[in-house]
Amino acid sequence: MLKPNTPNCQSCPSRGHNLLSCCPAADIAHIAHDKTNHQYRAGQVIFEEGSRAAGLYCVHEGRVKITKSGGDGKEQILRLVRSGDVLGYRALVAGSRHATSAVALSDCSVCLIPKQLISSQLSTNALFSSALLQLLAANLGATAERMLHLAYKPVRERLAEALLLLQRTYHPAGAAGQPFTIAISRDDLGALMGTTKETTTRMLSEFKQEGLIATRGSAITILADGQLSRIATLFD
Repeated sequence: MLKPNTPNCQSCPSRGHNLLSCCPAADIAHIAHDKTNHQYRAGQVIFEEGSRAAGLYCVHEGRVKITKSGGDGKEQILRLVRSGDVLGYRALVAGSRHATSAVALSDCSVCLIPKQLISSQLSTNALFSSALLQLLAANLGATAERMLHLAYKPVRERLAEALLLLQRTYHPAGAAGQPFTIAISRDDLGALMGTTKETTTRMLSEFKQEGLIATRGSAITILADGQLSRIATLFD
């Protein structure tokens, strides 16, 4: 579990890479004063589909999945979130309940900025509003592309694409050229690629036999990302 440690907004390294970079120093001071920080263990729900929007969530540390439940109760992972990313903004902009859930993939430290502060930024800060609209558009486009791929790509291609998505999202900065390893449950990987745990396990075994990956327990190490990229784009 992460050690409780309330981040300082003014010195937070993520501030320059998300929506808060558009906020004046005085507003950042207000946000720092009124925000709350919460610690989540892997598997804990940060916000739930159908719940009221409490504010904007900023991931200080850890990995998060954005999920949607289907009519059959099965979970689909729509998006992966990393340190510095923000969550929950769609419900704030729409003035509606959350249409998705956010669940910790690893132990996480997440700050919650009250919605009244975000509403103030939306009404007075044109740069913030513009950046939020761009973020909404980018994530909508990325989600639409992923759903299209899940609809027509074979499972083998979808697994290669999911592994590369994990690498792009969570490979540490400055670690280029080093093997990427991530611990992820077969249920979560299946939800990311839109298939069952059993099919996911079988396809991972095939990739392992081909020398594309190595596995140890829940950990997966990518050994041949170039080959995975070729597999993932066969039907593009």
